[in-house]
Amino acid sequence: MLCREAPPEEGGWDPIALRLALAGILRALTARGPALLVVDGMQHIDPESADLLRFALHLAPPALRVIAVETPEAYAAYGTGYGTAGGTRAPGGSAEAVSGPAAGPATDSSGAGAGYGKDPHETRLWVPSEADVLLVPPLHADEIAELLIHHRLPSRMAGRIHKASGGNPRLALAVGRSLADARTPVHHAEALTLSGRARDLARQLLGAAPPEVRSTLLLAALALRPTAALVRRAGRPQAEADLAAAERAGLVSMSEDGTVAFTAGLLPSTLVHDACWAERSAGHAALARVVDDPVESVRHRALATDAPDEELAAEVAEAADLARRRGNSALAAELALLAAESTPGRNARQRIARLVDAAEEAARAARADLAMRAATDLLARDAAPSDRVRARLAVLDTAGQGLTGLDEMYVHAMEDSEGDTALRAAVQLRLAVKYVLADGDPLRSRAAAMESAQLAASMGDPRTAAQALTVQARMERALGSSDAEAVLAQARALETAERPAGVRNAAQILTIRHALFDGRLVDARNQLNALLPLVQRRGSVEDAIELLSTLAEIESRIGPCASALGHAGQSLALTLEAGLSPGPAWYALALAETAGGSFARAASYARRSVQASEEEGDRVFLSRSLYALGRVQLVNGDVAAALETLRRVEANERAQSTVDPSMLRWHEELAEALLAHDAVDEAVALLSEVRPVGERLGRTTVLLGCDRAYALCLAAEGRTDSAAELLAGTAARFGEAELPLEQGRALIALARVERRRRRRSAAQAALHAAASTFERVGAVPWLALTSETPAGPAGEGPAGEDTLPGLASLTDAELRLARLVGQGASNQEAAAKLYLSVKTVEARLTRIYQKLDVRSRAQLATALRP
Repeated sequence: MLCREAPPEEGGWDPIALRLALAGILRALTARGPALLVVDGMQHIDPESADLLRFALHLAPPALRVIAVETPEAYAAYGTGYGTAGGTRAPGGSAEAVSGPAAGPATDSSGAGAGYGKDPHETRLWVPSEADVLLVPPLHADEIAELLIHHRLPSRMAGRIHKASGGNPRLALAVGRSLADARTPVHHAEALTLSGRARDLARQLLGAAPPEVRSTLLLAALALRPTAALVRRAGRPQAEADLAAAERAGLVSMSEDGTVAFTAGLLPSTLVHDACWAERSAGHAALARVVDDPVESVRHRALATDAPDEELAAEVAEAADLARRRGNSALAAELALLAAESTPGRNARQRIARLVDAAEEAARAARADLAMRAATDLLARDAAPSDRVRARLAVLDTAGQGLTGLDEMYVHAMEDSEGDTALRAAVQLRLAVKYVLADGDPLRSRAAAMESAQLAASMGDPRTAAQALTVQARMERALGSSDAEAVLAQARALETAERPAGVRNAAQILTIRHALFDGRLVDARNQLNALLPLVQRRGSVEDAIELLSTLAEIESRIGPCASALGHAGQSLALTLEAGLSPGPAWYALALAETAGGSFARAASYARRSVQASEEEGDRVFLSRSLYALGRVQLVNGDVAAALETLRRVEANERAQSTVDPSMLRWHEELAEALLAHDAVDEAVALLSEVRPVGERLGRTTVLLGCDRAYALCLAAEGRTDSAAELLAGTAARFGEAELPLEQGRALIALARVERRRRRRSAAQAALHAAASTFERVGAVPWLALTSETPAGPAGEGPAGEDTLPGLASLTDAELRLARLVGQGASNQEAAAKLYLSVKTVEARLTRIYQKLDVRSRAQLATALRP
């Protein structure tokens, strides 16, 4: 505290001098511009210090903004900024006050707030009555995922950690660290380790409520859909008052209809964890008597007893079936497992059958934790090989992209499927997926898919055969085989009129993706829009994620770009909710942000996708996310980083034997990065390698992209007339193909070339056409490129401006180096900045000096001035 310490002299502190000194300090803070002063720990301030601050702030200049944060002990688990805070207003300034999940103290007419001491009337805050009050919201699941990445914690756990923490960063990190500190790594399908620091923080929060309120909260924690009325009927007549007190303490939130929601999932789990069996049993029994829904009643009756009962188990199994028919797959999975666990040990076969059903139900609901729990129980019993295989397949089906660490599952599934053709076909199908995702081996994947299709066909299983042929068709396309479409046609013919087992492995969705690869995007979008409502009503979570991300990918190329952002956001939300790897969803968001949001956010999402894909060992999405990152880096002018990133894509794709250039269009991006790095010959060689493959496979739009990059190569070689002609034709053909973003990008390139030709009006016309194209589809960041500096990777001025005499002869790479040297960079500094050798910098500078007819760095700087 400012005044609590003993004064240095017997005469004591001079209050006037202190006030003036502090006011002077505050004025000094704003001497160079606006300043923000954050005063933390306001609950500890003494009256003398509060009075001193109040006086000084009234004398402070308007440019000073102040935030005062109070973190009461009862809410310490929420960390700084999550308690109550107040601000003050200097004359003419603005006030700020922050409050957290709990209701903040009232501010009275004198400007003092009630604190959280033992005396409820104790004054602690010095907030004036005109102070603004701001609510600090919890972090979203996506923000929690980013927080975990920064702390090197598994991003796949983000959705479940977000539920456990309620978006509170301190709780989230506590849960995440408990996972990281576990003796054995926690698989995504296992229950979260909510112990240690995380559980202590939850108990600290709950300790703010008196025992009678915690008893009421326990009933709410046990209920499936807690409401104040339900809790009251279950034996807590004072439920409304207790829940209101809990809401004031930041433990729950109440809706207008009385629905109760805990602010963090860790709170109800801790209440249940710390309650004894008798308390939990009595609570479930009370709720069973008063709930209206028969499904919920059966659930509570089963949870109220620990004695296996076949009659009760049969009722729970029927309730699971009813929940499934209602479309509540998550509840159906929970009840199916509860039915198995309620089955008496003497009915061993019945229990095993129910465990298999529970595992498969959990797979349909994307509940990896329940699938693993059911499989673990089953595998510890004397189950038949076929049952063991089915349980393991359920676990594999919930793994998403995270197939690493599950090798034993595949090995044992192969062993147990020996002699069972149908099951062997199912196992080979899962292996085909693993080989491409985790191993990056499309050749082996194709072989496994072909074997699966043959085995399934021999058993008269068209559904598995169709799925296997679909995987085979994907591999045929990646490997550049002309058989891809024929194999896909066979898969489509085998798919019955009924909904396939899953969209992800269905021929229908692969047909749509082939249309996407081929540039038939309008047709692909129309098919997806027709399929999406059906999947959202009746499909699995992973099916919906697949469709939403594919739709976002399509809209990122043809618009509307705002819709792409919305669909990609929905895909991410569902992904985190289901506890799946966010890598693919972040990739979709990176594409959507590149198209219609922000290049900076696009780069951030792409980097997250790279890290998540590396965590999961997902080779396919690692290449995709690196491509998305390299593309944004190139557009932003960070050529050296783009070149490094895109070379990684090249290495990954070549290691995976990928031949078809339409599935990931990195070739044109890498060629442009090479060109900007003055590696014209290498860029031309790369494009020359792609062209015959594209022509053989009929990849028209890929060839158009290569034409755009090749035109820039022509311009770098000084053949600007040919470059302009090629770019104008390329832009027109992109327009005919209904690919507006590619068309606009070609027009921007045309404007750059026309500027080099010193044709100002032609450059402006190309820019206006690009701007009109981008504006029509909502491509916000691309629209900005038509008017802002820099317009290209080299860091030139706006594409419509006349180039200074002589500068038109420089390549992009030469102009970038010239600007760096002209700004004072040494050869060594320029080499480090551009990722070049010093000798290369010296050679380029020699060419630049010759082209501009200058003899020194000073003359170079003069030549670069407008």
